[in-house]
Amino acid sequence: MDAENTKLKAFLFPWLAYGHISPFLELAKKLSDRGFVIDLCSTPINLSFIQKRIPESYSSSIQLVELHLPEFPQLPPHNHTTNGLPLHLNSTLQKALKLAKPNLITILKSRKPDFVIYDVIQLWTYGVASSLNIPSAQFFTSSAAMCSYFVHLYKNCDAEYPFPALHLRDYELERARKLIQRNEKKDEPEEENIMPKDGIMLISTSREMEGKYMEYLSEIIESRIFPIGTLVQDPVASGEGSMKIMQWLDNKNELSTVFVSFGSEYFLTKEEREEIAYGLELSQLNFIWVIRFPKGENQNLEEALPQGFLERVGDRGMVVEGWAPQAKILTHSSIGGFVSHCGWNSISESIEFGVPIIAIPMQLDQPMNAKLLIEIGVALGDVRNDNGALHREEIARVMKDVTSGESSKQLRSKVRNLGKNLKSKSVEDMDAAVEELKQLVKKSKIKNGSF
Repeated sequence: MDAENTKLKAFLFPWLAYGHISPFLELAKKLSDRGFVIDLCSTPINLSFIQKRIPESYSSSIQLVELHLPEFPQLPPHNHTTNGLPLHLNSTLQKALKLAKPNLITILKSRKPDFVIYDVIQLWTYGVASSLNIPSAQFFTSSAAMCSYFVHLYKNCDAEYPFPALHLRDYELERARKLIQRNEKKDEPEEENIMPKDGIMLISTSREMEGKYMEYLSEIIESRIFPIGTLVQDPVASGEGSMKIMQWLDNKNELSTVFVSFGSEYFLTKEEREEIAYGLELSQLNFIWVIRFPKGENQNLEEALPQGFLERVGDRGMVVEGWAPQAKILTHSSIGGFVSHCGWNSISESIEFGVPIIAIPMQLDQPMNAKLLIEIGVALGDVRNDNGALHREEIARVMKDVTSGESSKQLRSKVRNLGKNLKSKSVEDMDAAVEELKQLVKKSKIKNGSF
């Protein structure tokens, strides 16, 4: 660590979702390893989540900074997070965060960072930082493929997207257009929601996975893009129930089990739960299935599943409500496949630990992520009909193909090789991004006469 780096302070400002906060925390660790001092800013409810995940070795270099949002009747402080938040309140949370802009300005004036790294969801942060003469960079926490697709759809609605592998079905395209319309901020100044030209965007990806998508994205947003590798947390098993889960896995044969999880913020409908349950039953595979319900919904797990399901699968399956040590589970030798919603953090962990994916995307970026995985040969999918409904027979077929069928050896070989390549390149990519950030700070200081 050189003296120049130790003088630099980074201010990290993620969106208020665990799926965004986690990669920001991993980025904070990478920057800390290179001598930076980090301020990680979020709401108190989210900081309580982050605090538990900061190892002692980073306690002095990563500081947590509270940002208080204005209260709305339907959005008390314990709801200043997307975790468990009803979907219809998401836009209210975004509004509350932006209304906290004066508080953010006060914090930045007090903390005096050398640069800001902000979530792409909060493009208005660029204007805040610029008004204080603080250089900034964006951080996109999902795939370059997905980002390029949505930017293309927004800017060139009538032009065909240039990469046919990411072609969406009609029902997926309709959902994507509705997502863009829902997130259009018509009551806000347009300049606050435009990506700054000639800016810097960091993405937790690699050229091996997404080179052509990164190049196209850079072209259409007119910014330089720097991959920083996949940001994966250490596979540490902690919390109640971990030991029981790992002991259960120890009794299963190698590659005989699938891990099933749809992320922390998607809640399966009754119909989806049924099709997945029957798919697991038909597959005859061992499985661990993590099921989550929205906050405040007191559902009985047995009643939420098809009648007699738990008795019929017996010790072949374990259904866990709420939480399971995902990273730790994916490292276990009995895991032969990951039935995933294809959130970017889950994808990154699966590739890191060499586990092929059964892709069942649900919303947001997930359909594009799933198609990317299928294109690069580390996943299989196609378990829905033309209207988007899940089919139990197809779910069972794909699970068996991924774990022990004709495709299994090639999938496993590809995902393991990709994981190794990403590990070897991630340090080099991160170092290149850090050098660019240092140059950004230097140019800003020269411009402001403080160098």
